[in-house]
Order: sequence, then structure tokens, then C-alpha cells
Amino acid sequence: MIELEKIKEAQKRLEGVVVKTPFAYAPILSERVGAKVFLKKENLQLTGAFKLRGAYNKIATLSDEDKIKGVIAASAGNHAQGVAYSANVFKIKATIIMPEATPLLKVENTKKLGANVELYGENYDEAYEYAQKMAKEQNLTFIHPFADEAVMAGQGSIALEILEQAEDGIDYLVVSIGGGGLIAGVASAIKAINPKIKIIGVVASGAPAMLESYRAKRAIDSTTVKTIADGIAVRDVNEKNLELVMELVDEVVEVDDEEIASAVLFLLERQKLVVEGAGASGVAAIMHKKFDFEKDAKIATILSGGNIDVSMLSLIIEKGLIKAYRKMKFIITLIDKPGALMRLTDILKELGANIVQIDYDRTSTNLSYGDAYVTLALETKGKEHQELIREALNKRGYSYKEEMRV
Repeated sequence: MIELEKIKEAQKRLEGVVVKTPFAYAPILSERVGAKVFLKKENLQLTGAFKLRGAYNKIATLSDEDKIKGVIAASAGNHAQGVAYSANVFKIKATIIMPEATPLLKVENTKKLGANVELYGENYDEAYEYAQKMAKEQNLTFIHPFADEAVMAGQGSIALEILEQAEDGIDYLVVSIGGGGLIAGVASAIKAINPKIKIIGVVASGAPAMLESYRAKRAIDSTTVKTIADGIAVRDVNEKNLELVMELVDEVVEVDDEEIASAVLFLLERQKLVVEGAGASGVAAIMHKKFDFEKDAKIATILSGGNIDVSMLSLIIEKGLIKAYRKMKFIITLIDKPGALMRLTDILKELGANIVQIDYDRTSTNLSYGDAYVTLALETKGKEHQELIREALNKRGYSYKEEMRV
């Protein structure tokens, strides 16, 4: 357990540096799951994620000699921005190694904060190994994103804020797990102050190393990681962090990418919050009831970050609309003659289907002579409305292929 006094000291260092982010009741989500759910909005932190807390606390405690030498970090994005921001405050050199697949938004934001960014490796762990090598070669201080007590103490300041902001207390705190630094820090503070509060950890099913290690009670690394929650896509388990998770966390659960995506979309549409995959994993665990809780239980979760790539957000929205029967896509075969397209659109008009995208192709080699393909994307009003559209097309003899729901 990280000492409570160290977490309180970190909180003092962070005063005037980080934002005391909102802690708000989520009425729609609460009604949906039959509990009282509260959101700690670290996605609204200065760098868009909680990582600033740990990075700043670590750099603030470095000796003057180490500050002069400069710092280096490996990160999928949020820790990178936290280190870059903190280094800029102290006017020291920062080098960040990021995986090659890191979203462009996170890369550009890190550069804007003054850090030197180098892309290396397929995942965090490969970037980490390269950064460790550079640290030794260039005599730089490595700022670990999660396996460092000063970093974990900084993250623990979130728990102190939650306990201050939760006027009626909480029964559960749901926290995402990548390397385990966030959950170790907040769980240390929670268990020291109120051990009755249950800590629920959430991993992405595409990065299950900490879950498998927690169950086996020994470190088990994953061979590969693949998840839209890039902030928790950690392949290897740090043994010290695993010990803390095993000591402090009551249960670890997993959510898959579809569940994470549904949580991202829910937060965007119903809560008006932009949250990345890792940040939405706690909400996904609550929405899909991955752990047992009593009716009207008070559940808090940390929206750990909001730095989602725009292209990923666009894909999540598109898939979400199709899954919710609010959009459908067809490729329809028409006879290529005047009026054929107008007759089709008249049918859709009568049915109240709004055409949001259309493409006409008469040159495909897959077509019979005299035919054309019309690709349509329709805005629809639910499952029954879509059935009416299919019935109308079938009744009039149209040949079509439909993009299936995901």
C-alpha cells in the first residue's frame, strides 16, 4: 500500500497545478442500472487525462541534478502529455517514446507541450524497452507511467478528491487497469481512509494480463494486445503493481471492445462527454453489470481520459448508429434508365427514411449490362421502421445487399 501521507503530500504539490475535476451524479446511467452512479471527470483535466497528477508529482520530487539531465518516458499518450507538461513547468528537457500506433492527436499534443517525440514499437511495452535503453545511453531520468511510488501517490490524489466531493459517501469505486498505477494509488487512499469501500478494477479483454495475473496470483504477461482502449493496452505485468492490486482490489473484471464502444457512445450522446476507450471502461463495466452490486448502491467511476482519436470516435459513432437501428446501409441493383432512381427515392420518402449518403455506380464489372448499383445510407427510426423498409423493397422486387448490424 502507498502510504496515505505520501498521497496527501502529493495532493499539496498538485495544488494550483491540476484541476480539481468535477464529480457528478449520472441520472440516466443510474436509472439504467438501478444504482446511484457518479462520474469523476478526469477527462476534463488540463492535459485531458489523470496522468498529469503522477507525472508532475514524480518530476517535482527529482533532485536538481536529475532535472538538469532531463527526463524520458514511454507512453501511449496520456502519460506522455503529463510528463511533457510537467517538464515544461520545471523548464527541463523531455523525450517521449510512443508506440507507432499512437493516435495522432496524442502525438501532436505532446509535441505542442515542448517534448521531443519519437515513435517506436507496436505497443507500449516495446516503446518502454526502447526508452529504457535511451535513458541509460543518454543518462536521462526515466519517468515510469505506473511502476513508481511517486507516480502512484500523485494518482492517489484523485481518491482524496472523490472522498471530499462524495457528500453521502460511496460503496464502490470502479477503476480502469492498464499497468495498475492508477488503481494502486486510488485504492491505497481509499482503503486507508474507508476500507469498506469496494474497489473494482476493469481491464480490456484485448489486454488481459493484469486480470489473468490477479486470478493466478502471479505475473502472467500477454503475448499480444489489441483493444480500442489504447490507454490500458499493456502487455506485461509489473510484479510490484500486481502485489498492490492483489492487496487492495476487491475484484477485477473485463470488458470487450464492443462494450467499451457502447460506453463511449453513451457518454457522448447522453452525458455530453468526450471520453476515450480506457476512460470509458469503468462505465462499460457498470452498464453491462460486470460485477454484482446492490440496488441503489452508490458507485463512482473515474473517466480517466478524453484524448480519443477523431477517426476512432467517428467509427464508434457509425457502428453505434447501425447497432441501435438508427442507420442502415444498402447496395441496391437498379435498371439503368431514366426515372429508376427517382422511383426508389420516392419509396423511401413515403416511408420517412432520410437518405444521408448515396452513390451511383454503372461501371462495376460485377454488373450485368444495363444495370447499376446504388449505395444508400439511411437514417431510420428503429427496428420496426427498418423492417418496413425491407418489406417495401422486397414487395417491389428490388435486389439488394445490406450491411449487417455489428
